Amino acid sequence: MPLNLHWFLPTAGDSRDVVGFGPTVSRREPDLDYLSQVAKTAEQVGFDAVLTPTGTFCEDAWLTTAALIRETTRLRFLVAFRPGLITPTLAAQQAATFQRLSNGRLLLNVVTGGSSVEQKRFGDHLDHDRRYDRCDEFLTVLKGAWTGKPFDFAGEHYQVEGALVSKAPDPQPAVFFGGSSDAGVRVAARHADVWLMWGEPPAAAAAELARVRALAEAEGRDVKFGIRLHTITRDTSKAAWTEAERLLENMPDDVIRRSQEMVAGHSDSIGQARMTALHGGDRNKLLIAPNLWAGFGLVRGGAGTALVGSHEEVAERLAEYHEIGFDHVILSGQPHLEEAYWFGEGVIPKLQAAGVAAEPGLPVPTADAAAGEPTFTAAH
Repeated sequence: MPLNLHWFLPTAGDSRDVVGFGPTVSRREPDLDYLSQVAKTAEQVGFDAVLTPTGTFCEDAWLTTAALIRETTRLRFLVAFRPGLITPTLAAQQAATFQRLSNGRLLLNVVTGGSSVEQKRFGDHLDHDRRYDRCDEFLTVLKGAWTGKPFDFAGEHYQVEGALVSKAPDPQPAVFFGGSSDAGVRVAARHADVWLMWGEPPAAAAAELARVRALAEAEGRDVKFGIRLHTITRDTSKAAWTEAERLLENMPDDVIRRSQEMVAGHSDSIGQARMTALHGGDRNKLLIAPNLWAGFGLVRGGAGTALVGSHEEVAERLAEYHEIGFDHVILSGQPHLEEAYWFGEGVIPKLQAAGVAAEPGLPVPTADAAAGEPTFTAAH
């Protein structure tokens, strides 16, 4: 399938630096006017959807994206949320309502958990693997409530009787799911329509993709794959790397040190550990593959790598990831408004001319629908 291109909605605020510091930074608050600008621009330049994050550091993803439905006409919303913080039947109802109000423009990003510190802010004290066990049950009930018939389930974390929504979502939102641990990959193989990973060098990314694909095939499922990256693209390679160097110069050593200590002390994420290992906190070891720069990961958790180069170079790298097997790429940049234009006007036309990029708005099929009927996991 062609490569689906998605952007990012900065609901924690935006700036010209990676985390909103620097001598000339002017922070942009995530108010509705600014988020509308970003969403409208993403739609205008040819992105298919925008990912909206979840956590205590940002605005609520459901409310924010619902407010943007009438601000856009085609753009889809990849809404991140955490199972375990709401009931699966309520999540099924919210998704069904969103699909109707948006005329089918919802995609779901299921985030099993952040750091244990943040999970405890929500009153969630389960350890890493038990969170994935709960997520397994959550997605079973969520999909069961969409069948149009009362759905019963009895598991360790959820016991529901007659789970149902008034009207099943049409189309059923595709489930985007990340998780690099053994527990996470197991759940992805059973439930995900699109498995997501943060941007690693092509060889490492290909190995992870193959691991998940093998497990999904063993479950009789056809899972698609997505990769999350930042981007700095300019008319010339020199101009792009000059911008990367500017971002790096505005990362003080003490901020890098504190950020790395916080990530090491608070995160039990395997994916985060893989991101950190790419650079080891060393600002002199950031070019980890052609046009792949790990500078973002020095001062922030989560996605820490960026594609940096001319429009031609960035298009070539994305074509390489697509050839490996990635069907979706979720991009972002500092600031998100301007970088959406740089990528949309510079790279998207090249990808479309090469037959790599999909036209925005094409359906994202669910793996279970492709198999002919919903697939449910037995209680455990």
